[in-house]
Parts: sequence; C-alpha cells; structure tokens
Amino acid sequence: MTNGIVFDIQRFSLHDGPGIRTSIFLKGCSLHCEWCHNPEAISPTPQLAYRVDKCDQCLECVGSCPNGAHSELHGIHVYDRERCQSCADCVQCCPQGALSMTGMRMAADEIMAIVKRDRTYFDLSGGGVTLSGGEPLVQFDFACELFNAAKDNGINSCLETCGAVSRDRFAELVPLVDVFLFDYKATDSETHRRLTGAGNELILSNLDFLYNSGVKIHLRCPLIPGVNDGAEHLEGIAALSARYPRLARVELLPYHNIGNSKYERYGMTNPMPGVETANETVIRSWESILIDLGCEKALLH
Repeated sequence: MTNGIVFDIQRFSLHDGPGIRTSIFLKGCSLHCEWCHNPEAISPTPQLAYRVDKCDQCLECVGSCPNGAHSELHGIHVYDRERCQSCADCVQCCPQGALSMTGMRMAADEIMAIVKRDRTYFDLSGGGVTLSGGEPLVQFDFACELFNAAKDNGINSCLETCGAVSRDRFAELVPLVDVFLFDYKATDSETHRRLTGAGNELILSNLDFLYNSGVKIHLRCPLIPGVNDGAEHLEGIAALSARYPRLARVELLPYHNIGNSKYERYGMTNPMPGVETANETVIRSWESILIDLGCEKALLH
C-alpha cells in the first residue's frame, strides 16, 4: 500500500465534479499560479502553519522545538521558519491552536473508509470522489491507488488537474477516471509561463490527447480580473470549446481572494495581494462575451 500526503478532505462538496462528492486534497503542485488560493498545496511535504492572530504569547512552545524554531524576545514569541523541520512537537504545546500541521500521511484504505461513508449520497446524486490539490498527479502512485480503489468499489471518480504532467501518466489514468476537470489558465504560452511558471504547450497537448481518448472532460477556466480575463483569453476559451465540441462543460471559476490570509501562515509572499474578488458585474460580462463568441457551454462554477 502507498501512503500519500493529504492536506484536506471535504465531504459533501458540490463544486468539484457532478453530484455530491468527497474531495481529497493532495499536497504538491507542478505549477506556481500567482492567484493560488491553496498555497499550502504547493509544497509536497507537510508544513507548519503559524497564525499570529491566534497567538496569545503564552510561550508554551518555546523549548519544545529540538531545532530552536521558537524563542522569546522581551516576552514576545518569535518563530524562525528556517529552523523549522515540521516535526510538530510544538503543535501539542499550543493551547490556542496558533500552530498546526498541514499535510498528514494517509493510506489509501484510510481515505476510502471515509469516502465509502457517503456512498448513499453518491448514488442518489451521481456524485463520487474527487482528487484535487495542488496537482494530484505529483503523487502519481498514490492517486492511481485511490482511483483503482474507487473503481473496485463502483464509486465515480474525478481528477482535478492543471494538465502539466507527462502524457504517460494521463494514458494510465484514462481507464480509471470517470471525469477529468481540466484547467485552462491562459491562451498565450508566454503569458501562461509568467502567471504559472510554465508554458502551456504540454497542457494543451494533454488536453488534445484526453479528448481524443474519448474521456469526459470539464474544461475549467479560472478567471482573475485584470490578469487573465482579456479578450485574447476569452476568445481562446471559446475557440477550445468550438474545437472540442464533446466537452461536457466549460466552467468559469471567478477569482476569490479567500486564500490571501493563508500566505502569511506559511511564511510565503502573496504575489497578488491587491487583486479583488471578482464582482457580479465583471462575472456577467465574461458570460456575455463568451456567449457572443458562440461558447454557449460556458457556466459559472
């Protein structure tokens, strides 16, 4: 059995594929999107989260860390992330929950035991299990084990993917995954590279491969006001919809800045701190433009 590193499990999810779903969030990502709302998913390893707003300066953590990551200066708690090895010894000492671990090792059978609790809801709604992240295929062997377990148990499966993984991995998953939730982030490759850290050639090639394999695909389009919602990209979305008429859905994912507060917890710099959540007027304008371009499949997520 393979162990994976999971940072969240959300039961009764309604936005990660058809029906009621249990969404499993795996750590690790092959891209670094500037608008990422799950920055805790980028690193493939467990991380210590520190919430300054919850710390009441009790200093119980000082002395608990074998690497000296926690210290006291004039009665104030000081956390040195560079010394932290994510051993989690300090977490047990924190009465306020200011310190917590993100990412735990779990076996596939542990996760499937949770997933199978909701089989009745899956059967009634057409739902199932979804692997998300990060990019779930960073933990490829573990993802395959979960998809095989879902198939053995007759549970519908979805993969939420950025597409930036090798063709061979998608080829292995074609017979295992029921629905691919495939991201399309930018039309121009250089823009894609600037916003995510990689060009989109491999991603588009993988999308073409999956489509021609006959699998069910939901094209998912995160749209960030003033960043990737220009005419070129909206036209690109419409063009992909026309090129691949068997796409089951084209989903618009309006940006929400709910992830902004997470960056500080992990000692990360937020690359887009000033971008506001997409408002209703902007969202409706995207819909209108896409409809005018003939993309009638475009739906809000």
